Parts: sequence; C-alpha cells; structure tokens
Amino acid sequence: MSAGAGGAAAAAAEQQRRMREEEEEMTSYTTGELSQDWEFKILRSATAGFRNPEFLRRSLEEEGRAGWMLVEKFDNSRIRLKRPAKARELDGKLNIDAYRTYVGLSEVGLALVVVAIILGALLLAFVVIATAVAH
Repeated sequence: MSAGAGGAAAAAAEQQRRMREEEEEMTSYTTGELSQDWEFKILRSATAGFRNPEFLRRSLEEEGRAGWMLVEKFDNSRIRLKRPAKARELDGKLNIDAYRTYVGLSEVGLALVVVAIILGALLLAFVVIATAVAH
C-alpha cells in the first residue's frame, strides 16, 4: 500500500472512530425510554442519501414496516430510530433485515465502487497509451 493510500485509510479510520464517539455522546436515553422496552438503532447512508427528502422518506417508510420510527436526524449520513421491542414478532414476515444499519450502499460497497472506477480509469489509460504507442 502506498504512503498516500495508507494515510487515507488512517484518516478514514479516525473519522469512523470520531463518528462512533459522537453517536455515543448524542444518543443518551431517558430512564423512561429504557424502561418502556424500546429498541434503538442508527441507520447510515454511506452516500449521505438522507439529504434527499425522497430518499429519507422511502427509507423511513421501509423501516416503518418493521416498526421503526424516526427519533432524530444526526446529519445527511445518519438517523436514529426506535421501535417497541414487541415489533420483533413481525421480523420474519419482512422483506428487509429489521436490524440493518445501512441503507443503500454500505461503506464497503462504496469503497469497492470507487476502487472499480479507479481500476477502470487506469485500464482505459493503459489501452489509450498502448494504442498510441502501437501506431
């Protein structure tokens, strides 16, 4: 791995650590919430899809089928949801994973797309250079 790629990976890991720390600080729960048998989760969008009202609406509609409801929007990449624990009883009838934490591309999926684009661009550059040298 080159120094630039290593630095980028370290920066990405540090950003992830800061985001998790921020989420822990932002997600304090009241005694009432915890005693009423609620489940909580954070749903993420690696592409900051929650900035698009339609994407947010569709995501909340899908999550709502599993009983999840919006508590707060942290930013364009993260929202916090809650549902009554008894909603688990319907999970087997859903066409989504009720405990998913990503909607759309995950961070790994996004990274794979970026790598594929870079490799495709390098291959294209190689073909263009090889063709130019051959003529």
